[in-house]
Amino acid sequence: MASYTHYSLIFPSLPKSLRPFPPKFLTLKPLSWSPITRPRSSPPSSSSTTATNIRTNVEDAKTEPEAMNIDNLHRFIDLNLGKWHGSFYQFDAHGKLMQRVSTRLSVSSYGEDDLISLIQTLYIKQPSTSTSISGDKEEPEWAEYKIKETNMFTVDKYQQIGFFPNEKAYALRYQTAGMLETVLRQGVLGEDDTGEESPKNLKLPSRLPSIVCENCLYSLEKARRARAFHIMDPKGILEMLIVFIEARGDGLFIHPKLDSDDLQSTDRILPFLGKWKGPSITKRSGVYGATIAEAETVVLLDMDDRGQLIQDISSTSAGTDVTTHVHWTGTISDNLVTFDGGYQITILPGGMYMGCPCDIAKNVAESTSFHLEFCWLEGPGKRQRLVRTYDVEGLAVSSTHFLETKV
Repeated sequence: MASYTHYSLIFPSLPKSLRPFPPKFLTLKPLSWSPITRPRSSPPSSSSTTATNIRTNVEDAKTEPEAMNIDNLHRFIDLNLGKWHGSFYQFDAHGKLMQRVSTRLSVSSYGEDDLISLIQTLYIKQPSTSTSISGDKEEPEWAEYKIKETNMFTVDKYQQIGFFPNEKAYALRYQTAGMLETVLRQGVLGEDDTGEESPKNLKLPSRLPSIVCENCLYSLEKARRARAFHIMDPKGILEMLIVFIEARGDGLFIHPKLDSDDLQSTDRILPFLGKWKGPSITKRSGVYGATIAEAETVVLLDMDDRGQLIQDISSTSAGTDVTTHVHWTGTISDNLVTFDGGYQITILPGGMYMGCPCDIAKNVAESTSFHLEFCWLEGPGKRQRLVRTYDVEGLAVSSTHFLETKV
C-alpha cells in the first residue's frame, strides 16, 4: 500500500527582499517524488497573494527562530486520540457529490516524552457483495489501513504539520494520494474491483498528484471535526475534493446536509453572504513554527443584480494601524465561484467551501506563491477558515487560522 504522509499550511506574502529566487522549473514537480525538508533557519518563502489576497506586514512580525517544542507534539497527539466514526465524501471540482464511504479511525499513542508516537488505523466499510442464505442481516466488513506514524522524526522530516493548539486546527502534507485511493477502491468497489484504471462512477486520484493538502477544523461546540483534502493533478489543476466528517466516540456519524446533494448553487452561497469579522493568526510551516503575524480581518461578500459576486476584504495588522484593502469580483456556476485573477472556490453542502488557484502551474511559471483554503460554517453566524500558503516551488511556508463572526 502507498504510504500516508502529511502536509502543512501557510499564509502571508513577503517583502521583495525576502522573496525566493525564481523556480528552477516551469511546471509543478510532483511532491510524491520529493519529500520536503527545510532547515529551521530558513525563512518562509511566499511571494504573492494570500488566502484573502491580503499582504501581511511580515516586517513587523515575530521572527524568533523555531525551537523544538515537545509540548506541541503532545498536544497534537492528545487532540487526535480516541475512536472516530464518520464518512468520507468525494466531490468533483464543481462540488457534485460523487461517492460516500463509511469510515472509522482508531487513534492511540505509545512511548513517552520525545519518543512518543501517534498511531492511526483507518477502517473502511466494505460494500455488501452477497446475501445471507439464512436471511439474517450480514455484519458489515471493514478493511484496515495503517497510517504512517507521527513522531518527532516524521513531524520534522516529512509531515510539515501546521498546528494551532489553542484553536484546535491543523494542516498536513501528503507525499502521495495512496490512502485516498485505498479508501475509494476498497470502500466503493470492494470485492467487485476489477482492476480497471477508471472504474465506472469512480474517479481515483492521480498516482502522481502535484499537491495533496489536508486542512482539519474541529467543531466549536461538539466532539466532531471536518478534514478536507485538496487534490491537484500533476498539471496543477484541481482534480477532486475530499471531506471526512467525523465524531469522536461510538456510533456512526453522518452529516445530513452532505448527504442531501439537492441544494441549488444559489442556496449554497447564501449562508456565506454578508459581513464577517474576526482575528487571524499565522504561523510558520511545521508543528514548531513560531507565530509570525496576527491581524483583524473584515470580509464583505455580496451579490449584485447581475448575479456577480463582490468581495471586499480589509486586514489590520495587530499592534499597528496598517490596513490593507482588497477588492475581488467573481462569477458563480454550478457551485464553482471563479474570481478575477485566477482563484476559484468550490461551494460544498454542509456549510463548507474549498478554495485554490485555477491553475497552480501558472503561479509557478510566473514565480508567484499560492494558497489553498478550507472554510467551515458549522452554524449560522460563525465560521472557521484554515489557509495554507505555498512558495513559488510548491513548498509549504505558513498556515493561517481565521475565526470569524457575522456582523
